[in-house]
Amino acid sequence: MLAASLGLVAFLALAGYALDRAFLDTAENNLRERLRSYAMAYAEKGEFARNGEFIPPYEPVDPRFDRPGSGLYAEVVLPNGHWDSNSAQGPALPRGTMLAPREERFEGPMPITKINGEPAEVYRYGWGLVWSAGGDARAEFPYTIYILEDTTALRRQLNVFRAALWGYLGGAGLVLLLLQMLILRWSLRPLRRVIEELKKVQRGQATRMSERHPRELEPLTESINAFIESERQNLERQRNTLADLAHSLKTPLAVLRTRLDSHAPEQELREELDIQLRRMNDMVSYQLARAAKSGHTLFAAPVKIEPYAEEIVRGLEKVYARKGVLCEFDIDTNAPFHGEPGDLQELLGNLLENAFKWARSRVLLTVKPGETAPNRRPGLLIAVDDDGPGIPAEKIALILQRGVRGDERVQGHGIGLAIVQDIVRSYRGTLDVGPSEEMGGARFEVRLPPGL
Repeated sequence: MLAASLGLVAFLALAGYALDRAFLDTAENNLRERLRSYAMAYAEKGEFARNGEFIPPYEPVDPRFDRPGSGLYAEVVLPNGHWDSNSAQGPALPRGTMLAPREERFEGPMPITKINGEPAEVYRYGWGLVWSAGGDARAEFPYTIYILEDTTALRRQLNVFRAALWGYLGGAGLVLLLLQMLILRWSLRPLRRVIEELKKVQRGQATRMSERHPRELEPLTESINAFIESERQNLERQRNTLADLAHSLKTPLAVLRTRLDSHAPEQELREELDIQLRRMNDMVSYQLARAAKSGHTLFAAPVKIEPYAEEIVRGLEKVYARKGVLCEFDIDTNAPFHGEPGDLQELLGNLLENAFKWARSRVLLTVKPGETAPNRRPGLLIAVDDDGPGIPAEKIALILQRGVRGDERVQGHGIGLAIVQDIVRSYRGTLDVGPSEEMGGARFEVRLPPGL
């Protein structure tokens, strides 16, 4: 507000200065034309005697020329002298010099001393002429007419104009400053509301930012809500992981405590200790892997999908070399993955491995831009099709559960698709499973929403 006010004041000051200079230039030009008209009147109506003296017009050009010290003065510079109007009697005026024929000169302000001894200033206009009597070139001689006027009238006009100018500009400036202050306060009110809501969140009086904000602030409030939700999910995930780990370790520890209290033989204790330690190690590894695969970093850099897909497919082709499965790509290079590279590897790896496991000869990986939303980056569509036997509709919900396999005769642990579903949920996306129209097998389709 201070910067805007200073800018407004500076603009008004420059505008006032420009208008003042424009008025002064206009006034001086008008004064020059007026003095020039007086000089033309003296040149037209004045005469010269036989001895070369100047005879002024019988009717005065202006009554002030006949009043001593009136402020309007006339001087005619001759080759052998000069003539002064009656008004020039008394004041100390600057003497003019002879100008070339048709030469005009406008000067000022020039210092003078008035008839009462006070200092003053005048503007002076000079015009060089040639007198020709009866067309005789031998009788021609040059002369110059000077008209002088003091600056009293011009200064008075300038003072009146400046008073009105700065008065109006000052009033307009105050009105604009008040209007600007009101507009700024009104336009910044949403920011103050955001600050108040943030303080409520910090004090624990609110769990998130409201959604009633101008569209210019929606990305900010949505980002803050995303941060809050992400931190809340991380905290909840950490608590759940610790609780699950503690609950998992409670039974092996209880078994060990029971065996110790039963005074079992040393060899039996060693075998039991080895079994329970392996069990606890598997539990810890599982919980750490589960925690590592949960959540993602907000505002991650875009990751190209094709290099990761090629690396995963090369490895799967080696594993399933006997089946001779061919994987085709339909990847749009303008559709990157915004997230953790590890999440992308887990997502593609589990989907493609599942497709290779069930496919007869072909697998298709499709990557395209997803849904769009104003002021957001586009979503993402990742689909994997195979030409396998497909999945019955009644088993779709079952195979997405952790530890459940679609066919117990096929090797696996039944957690790959559950990991995919956890990753997709962490990105607020959806995982749809259905028949593949293009290949006749199963189609696993991941849709990630537009990002912030």
